[in-house]
Amino acid sequence: MAKVLVYIDTPGDNLHKTDRELLTLAGRLGDPVVALFGELTGGVTAELGAYGAGIVYQPSTGGLEELLVAGKAAFLAAAAVDADADAVLLGNTFEAKEIAARAGIRLSSGVITDAIAVGNDFTATKSVFAGSYGVNAAVTTGRPIITVKANSVEIETPQGGSPPEIVPVQVEVPSAAARITGRSQKAASGRPSLDEARVVVSGGRGVDGNFGPVEDLADALGGAVGASRAATDAGWIDHSAQVGQTGKTVSPQLYISAGISGAIQQKAGMQTAKVIVAVNKDPDAPVFEIADFGIIGDLATVLPQATEEIRKRKS
Repeated sequence: MAKVLVYIDTPGDNLHKTDRELLTLAGRLGDPVVALFGELTGGVTAELGAYGAGIVYQPSTGGLEELLVAGKAAFLAAAAVDADADAVLLGNTFEAKEIAARAGIRLSSGVITDAIAVGNDFTATKSVFAGSYGVNAAVTTGRPIITVKANSVEIETPQGGSPPEIVPVQVEVPSAAARITGRSQKAASGRPSLDEARVVVSGGRGVDGNFGPVEDLADALGGAVGASRAATDAGWIDHSAQVGQTGKTVSPQLYISAGISGAIQQKAGMQTAKVIVAVNKDPDAPVFEIADFGIIGDLATVLPQATEEIRKRKS
């Protein structure tokens, strides 16, 4: 049976949803093993065992955490060799893609990004041209290294298993021109992660710089806040909130689009949501073509009314 190496980066006390998706996929494709960068806690160890990961590789070499992605890529490549992995799976964040690319160079292996499915022969399915077409891609050189979009895999309930064996990996520390000299904790918003949220409320050019109504509605629903590229490029909200072809792919139970035209690039990041609600002043906005419910109106009026009614019903 194929051995599938899953890269997990600094999970904290519990695995992230994306990590569980990758482990589920690896279990379907073969025997999952893990390359884990960062501290391995007891809770994560138990979860990895439950998902069938028999071995967890960790770097035995110090100083890698100071090297941005270069150290992580060197570790992943070394772990892939130690594990004699048939394939490597990573998340689809910007950092994970760079780690995959650098590891691919070290291993002389082909890399596929933005996969939404992976077959038993490690052929990856990709959605291209903003979801207009699906294509299959296969690595022809070396072991496949594949980054998988979040919310592409239905997570299976772990069946339980023995704690994994911890194997240290010796890593040759790469020389790097850039090093991390300090870290600061990102302020916690109290909202769920955009990748994992069951409800996402996104704002676009129509918010005109004021994300207050979007944030209030998201908080009332216990959801996350997203944005279009136009909003993030304008500096109204951090780029980490961007949903779309060049941002994050979300697949929540409920997606509320406020003041977003729904251009094809935006659709690529949210069209798999279970229910889509669109609020826009323009009755001809493309977003209404894929929305389950549409409201033609000013978001500055509609969203506060919705927020007030939701809070009233919850009280």
